[in-house]
Amino acid sequence: MYEEISKLSIVKGSQQGKVRDIFDLGDTLLIVTTDRISAFDVILPDPLPGKGAILNQIAAHIFRTTRHIVPNHFLTDRIEDYPAEFQPFQEYLSGRSMLVKKCRVIPIECIVRGYISGSAWSEYQRTGTVGGMLIPEEMKESQKFPKPLFTPSTKATKGHDENISYREMQNFMDRYIAEFLRDKSLELYNHAHAKLLAKGIVLADTKFEFGVLGNEIILVDEALTPDSSRFWELSEYAVGKSPKSYDKQIVRDYLSSLGWNKRPPAPYLPDEIKQQALEKYREIKDIIIGACN
Repeated sequence: MYEEISKLSIVKGSQQGKVRDIFDLGDTLLIVTTDRISAFDVILPDPLPGKGAILNQIAAHIFRTTRHIVPNHFLTDRIEDYPAEFQPFQEYLSGRSMLVKKCRVIPIECIVRGYISGSAWSEYQRTGTVGGMLIPEEMKESQKFPKPLFTPSTKATKGHDENISYREMQNFMDRYIAEFLRDKSLELYNHAHAKLLAKGIVLADTKFEFGVLGNEIILVDEALTPDSSRFWELSEYAVGKSPKSYDKQIVRDYLSSLGWNKRPPAPYLPDEIKQQALEKYREIKDIIIGACN
């Protein structure tokens, strides 16, 4: 079935990302979230069966339930509403695709951090800053910030994204747009953080992307998935430690244990590692969909 829809991309304008296949339909896009998995910016040779559907279903649910905060590009994930040429591929598309409004994507990753972890912790250890902002108090790994921080980055088409300060971000766009992106990102984070905390999950950090459609700024891409967010179990959370997260950390840890140089070609994953990763994805999907209504 995947080979058949790949043939369709020859007919329809398409773009292949690390995880998503995007079909350009004029005023709309069909986004297909595949089972491809990447680690350290390298696509692994074998897929993670079912991962694409999990990510797509989380994103579709979040788009449906956060329209009161900010409009978004989501139109439908009902296959029967897709153009006729996609109908023969219902089995493949079901659960892993959505039809969205086509817009001009703003090339900024809108990252919100509620807790100091990951690259933010590494930066803080080196410079005492996070996202270029001086952090006045002495902090420990995984500690909660007094208020969530907005730490944007450039969205690179090749290579790695580059962290920038909010002040630097304002050089890329009108001040009103910068303020809108910051304020809506923080509002989305605070909304999700409160909902998930009530279910025993800490939303440590997440990223959002936005686009422009006419005179309106809308939420695009994905939202609050384990590929774009760091989730921790509240019961395992402790300041000074790095809690296990609901994402592909299991995959990254396994690859790191091999001494792989993080350049293509990537090693194959054993079935046990793939199964463990999928269980984490499935678990957080059920929690997010149950919490964020």
